[in-house]
Amino acid sequence: MALSRGLRCCQRAFAWLPVLIIALVVLWSYYAYVCELCLVTLSNPVEKVAYLTIFHILFVLFVWTYWKSIFTLPVQPGKKYHMSYADKERYENEERPEVQRQILAEIARKLPVYTRTGNGGIRFCDRCQLIKPDRCHHCTVCAICVLKMDHHCPWVNNCIGFSNYKFFLLFLAYSLLYCLYIAATVFKYFIKYWTGELTNGRSKFHVLFLLFVAVMFFVSLMFLFGYHCWLVSRNRSTLDKCSIFKAFWMKFYNKTHTIKSLSKYSDFCSY
Repeated sequence: MALSRGLRCCQRAFAWLPVLIIALVVLWSYYAYVCELCLVTLSNPVEKVAYLTIFHILFVLFVWTYWKSIFTLPVQPGKKYHMSYADKERYENEERPEVQRQILAEIARKLPVYTRTGNGGIRFCDRCQLIKPDRCHHCTVCAICVLKMDHHCPWVNNCIGFSNYKFFLLFLAYSLLYCLYIAATVFKYFIKYWTGELTNGRSKFHVLFLLFVAVMFFVSLMFLFGYHCWLVSRNRSTLDKCSIFKAFWMKFYNKTHTIKSLSKYSDFCSY
């Protein structure tokens, strides 16, 4: 018991590692841009003020949305979706699956639930003991059912769903602008350091590396932000697309498996 509790504590601590990596990269980018580029490399005071003003606006928006994405708790289904004590006892004492499905169907008649499982049954969570609303899914990492769950993001160590999807999308947008702004303003001085026009050794390393990191994150975030914008335009979530892909794959697999089985059967009959 103590061992499993210790393992859970280690797992929770380890889950914060991606967030710590992002925080360290952001802190380094702040130091490299403000200190090494603006305060050391730039000589024009007007340019310094303009660069620092726009940078800090984007930085505050980026950090605020990242903070909200991490610390906005996922919303769970309301009490009306939980089974009453009598219904739970009746459901657990019943051993026949078809009768259990009937019990769930009776309870779900009073609820605004329209999505069904692949075999037409009511979506029920055995762990949380509740009937799942539409687009609600159980997160194995958070160990709760999350309303309108999109996915569990390790980079924010949180479930992205109904409560924080807006902040997550804004976080992607502001981080994209943050990287784009850094890359655009650093590029001129990157060329100057590269060609030897500027020779400050310590600042050269930070400015060169800053451009590479900004471009790398910009490219990856561009695809991720574009994908989520497409999902929003289609009124879908990541798990919805995964479910559609899974259903398509299972249909394709069953069809292929049936064709192969019939082919093997005909080969056997030919002997």
